[in-house]
Amino acid sequence: MPVPRILVFAAGALAARAALTAVRRSSVNPSLERANFRGRTVTLAGGPALAAGASIAAAAGASSGPAAAAALTAGLTSGAVGLYDDVVGNRPEQKAAKGFAGHLRALRQGRVTSGLVKIAGVGGAGLAASALLALDRPGRSRWGTLTDVALGAGVIAGTANLVNLLDLRPGRAIKASALIAAPLLSTTAAGGLAAGAAGAAAGLLPDDLDERIMLGDSGANALGALLGVAIAAKAGPIGRAVIFAGLAGLTAASERVSFTAVIQRTPGLRELDELGRRQS
Repeated sequence: MPVPRILVFAAGALAARAALTAVRRSSVNPSLERANFRGRTVTLAGGPALAAGASIAAAAGASSGPAAAAALTAGLTSGAVGLYDDVVGNRPEQKAAKGFAGHLRALRQGRVTSGLVKIAGVGGAGLAASALLALDRPGRSRWGTLTDVALGAGVIAGTANLVNLLDLRPGRAIKASALIAAPLLSTTAAGGLAAGAAGAAAGLLPDDLDERIMLGDSGANALGALLGVAIAAKAGPIGRAVIFAGLAGLTAASERVSFTAVIQRTPGLRELDELGRRQS
């Protein structure tokens, strides 16, 4: 019998809060301190806390064993490679490579950046998670299954990247994720997955808005990947293709357009973005 969504949501919030306390009390917490966009010192502890809490809660709310395995694979792997990039990517020799194009340029020069490791890890996790979801859809042709898995992987990795691209101001990534999760909550295949991820994010939202924590690549990639799993669990091949095309377009646009600038000059988006945020 499926766990009620409200309980999954609450479990996600509690799990993320407990994980945050554990990370902040650990010996690694000092190495996670960073200066945010305002120059204030905050901790990246929110990232691994969100990755762990959201992955566990999403798996608990999944409608099947394969879906639960997909959530754990996508969430924990994306969180782990994101944390690697958060830590290693802060080194001076790593900071020069910016964006997907920058990481590719570095690779052509013979350097493997932490960002490229993250991209490969999130992509691999998306592919594995999508293959697990395919176990819930038997009876398709070989080529139909391969196409479905490839599109699902693109949706999972693309959603992870989109949420990460939005994580440039306190609370922004979590607010965007809530908007993504909302229409999924009432669906059979995706509701529990979305509820677990959204609950964990909501549990950390006050700390994010008050600039006590940052999600970093670890939290943003994990949250986005889990929402991607929920989307892929619900959508058929055509839906996956349309969503993947939209995600690819947004990713391409991010190389040329500042999302922060667009949000700042768009009424409605600007107010939503600033809602609840610390003012000074």
